Amino acid sequence: MADTISFSIPEFSTYIGRILPLLDEQQRRIVIGGMVAMAGRGGLKRISQITGISQPTLIKGRNECEALSAAEPQGREACVDSNRIRKEGGGRKSVTDHHPEIESALTQLLDGHVIGNPENPLCWTTKSTYTLSKLLADQGMKASPNTVAKLLRNAGFSLQQNRKYVEKAAASPDRDEQFRYINEKCKTFWRDGCPVISVDTKKKELVGNYKNNGAEYRPTKEPRKVNGHDFEGPGGKVAPYGVFDIQANEGFVNVGLSADTAEFATASIRRWWEEMGKVRYSSARKLMITADCGGSNGYRTRLWKVCLQRLANETNLEIHVSHFPPGTSKWNKIEHLLFAQISRCWRGQPLESLEVIVSLIAATTTDTGLSVQCAIDDNEYQRGIAVSDEEMAVVNLEKSSWRGDWNYIIRPQEHQ
Repeated sequence: MADTISFSIPEFSTYIGRILPLLDEQQRRIVIGGMVAMAGRGGLKRISQITGISQPTLIKGRNECEALSAAEPQGREACVDSNRIRKEGGGRKSVTDHHPEIESALTQLLDGHVIGNPENPLCWTTKSTYTLSKLLADQGMKASPNTVAKLLRNAGFSLQQNRKYVEKAAASPDRDEQFRYINEKCKTFWRDGCPVISVDTKKKELVGNYKNNGAEYRPTKEPRKVNGHDFEGPGGKVAPYGVFDIQANEGFVNVGLSADTAEFATASIRRWWEEMGKVRYSSARKLMITADCGGSNGYRTRLWKVCLQRLANETNLEIHVSHFPPGTSKWNKIEHLLFAQISRCWRGQPLESLEVIVSLIAATTTDTGLSVQCAIDDNEYQRGIAVSDEEMAVVNLEKSSWRGDWNYIIRPQEHQ
C-alpha cells in the first residue's frame, strides 16, 4: 500500500492557494486527486472541505492520476481527455450564483428556531435540512438538502445534541462565614471529647440484578449479565442513611426499606448512638450534627426538629445542629469520606439482595483506616406527617446568634 502523507490544515490550505491558480482544470483535478490517493483514511473528505472540490471530482482525479502513473510514457495521452478543458468560469453555477438571496432567505427561515447565545460563533437549528429545502423551494429557490447543509455549515451552524446543564442559584452571601462557623465549632467539640457526625441519605438503590456503574475484574469476554432495564422489581429500593464520625473515621449506614423521612433520619442517628457512639463517647453530654440544608434532615423540616427533641430526651444529649448552605452539599464530609468509598467498593456489582448490600457496605475500607457498620431498618415510616405550631412551640430549641436558621441547639426537656 502506498505511504500516506500527513499535513496540517493551515499548511495544506496555503499550498493549495498558491498552486491551484497556476493549473488548468484538468491539471488541478489530477494533482489534487494524487494527494487524495496519498492522504489515507478520511483524506478525501478533508481535502474536499479544504479545496471546495466535490468528492466525485476528486475521485475522478485520483483515478486519472493512478492511471497515468501505471501507463507507459507513450500511452499517457490516452488516459485523459485533453479536449475537455473548460474555460475559466465554465461549469455549472452554484446555487448562490443563481439565487444570491438564498443565504438571507435561509437565515429568515431560521429566525425563531435558533437556540443559544447570539455571541457564540456556533449556533444550531431545530429544523431539518429536508424541511428547509422544501421551504426554500416554495420561495422559488431550489436547493437540495445537502446544499442546505453546506450553506448552514458555511453560516456557522452544525448538528447538536441536547446537553444538560444546571443554572446555579446565586451563592448565599453567608456561605463562607458558615463554613468558618462549622469549622471552629467542630474543633471546640473535638477538644472537649464530644462527637461530631456528618449525616445524609445516599441515593436510593434498586435491589436486584441491575447494572451498577463501574467495572470489576472477570475472565475476558465474560461480563456479568444483568437486566436490560431499570424498572423497579420485587426487591424494591432501599434508602441508605449514613452517619459518619469524622474524628474516628467510622461510618454507620442504616439501610431503610421504607420512605426517607425525618423520622427515619433520626432513627438512624439513634441507632448509631446505641451501637457505636455511646461506646466511644461514654462521657459525652453533647453531640454535633452537620447536615445538608434540604432533604429529610433539612433546616426547614419541622418534623426533623421534633424528632431530634425526642432523641435528645432519650439520650440526654444536648444536640447541636449546623446545616451547610444551599448548593454546598459536596462539602459535607460524608459524601466523599463514606459514600464515595461505598460506591467504589461495590462498583460493577449488581445489588442482588439486601444481604449483598449490607455485606458490601460493611466491607468498605480505605488506606486511612475507614471502618463501616451496616444494618437493615425494616420499620415503616409514614410520609407527609404535619407538625403543628403547638408541637413546635414545646421543642426546647435555641437558635444561634449567627444564622439561627442554620445553627441551633436542641436540649433535653426537663419534664419528659
